[in-house]
Amino acid sequence: MRNLFFFLFLIVFAFTTPLSAQYTDMLNANRPGGSQGAFSVGTNVLQLESGLSLGNEEHRLLFTDANTFSWDYAVRYGFLKEELEVSLMGSFQSNKVTDTRGANNFERKFANFKSNTLGAKYLLYDPYRNREAKGPNLYSWKANNRIQWSDLIPAISVYAGVNLDITEDNPFTPEAEKSISPKFVVSTQNNFLGGFVFVTNLIVNRVTTDTPEYGYILTLTHATNRYFSIFLENQGIKSDFYADQLLRGGVAVLINKDLQIDLSGTINFKDTPSLWRARLGVAYRFDMHREDEFIEEKGKSGREKRRRYKEQKKEKNERNKRKDGWESDEDGSQM
Repeated sequence: MRNLFFFLFLIVFAFTTPLSAQYTDMLNANRPGGSQGAFSVGTNVLQLESGLSLGNEEHRLLFTDANTFSWDYAVRYGFLKEELEVSLMGSFQSNKVTDTRGANNFERKFANFKSNTLGAKYLLYDPYRNREAKGPNLYSWKANNRIQWSDLIPAISVYAGVNLDITEDNPFTPEAEKSISPKFVVSTQNNFLGGFVFVTNLIVNRVTTDTPEYGYILTLTHATNRYFSIFLENQGIKSDFYADQLLRGGVAVLINKDLQIDLSGTINFKDTPSLWRARLGVAYRFDMHREDEFIEEKGKSGREKRRRYKEQKKEKNERNKRKDGWESDEDGSQM
């Protein structure tokens, strides 16, 4: 309960911060890690993310060895505002378990949904929008290419969803009967110089059930170039139903601005059960985004930002107006 009050305090504090948003012209997926980034996909953007996994789980106390196959999926859509996205995220897993307690091995199979969560994420604070509006330091290359204290201020978002446990006697969920329970996530994201991105997730899950779950995810991603990135991730899970420490790593390749493929692996550090998984995934977006949206700020600072934005847009239009090199004289004829 103390953790729940702490989480609610974070939400209240976050809602007192200024609001802004950022749309990227290239796909920005949560894959191949398990964390949620702070930013939404953007208005009128539909993004599909999915992966297939093969693995093994060996439980030393129960004397079981399970070969696993799983399919994870996410459907994300941005609408109404740049900061907002709705999503359906879940996974389906099939286990082939060998029980070695007797003289003869006994095999059994079962499959079900591990999770189905419908929810929404909202970007509360984006420090990078203010830096873009301010522009670079025209007098110092060093000032623009070194880590500053302001880089430690992350973008912040909150996620609220419901777990849809739609089947009974599901071995992958804590409740024996069908149930609906809440899930909350606070996400922070730091974009550092050199192509490093650090994402943290604080998770409060199933707090209305007899087996609440608390956890965190820390993800560090490094883009070696515009199209190739690597990541390392640590996830901690704490509940009476399941507790673990997971370590993930992998690579992602951006095929084009709307398509990404990835390969990753997961291991843990205990034997109840010990596990490993290898996952191959893909992400694709249908980009119907038309125009960047800005949160209007009142007062002098808001007027200055709108003026700078209009000037930048006017300069861009003038640069693109005659790309063929022709110019018009004063009477309108072409020279």
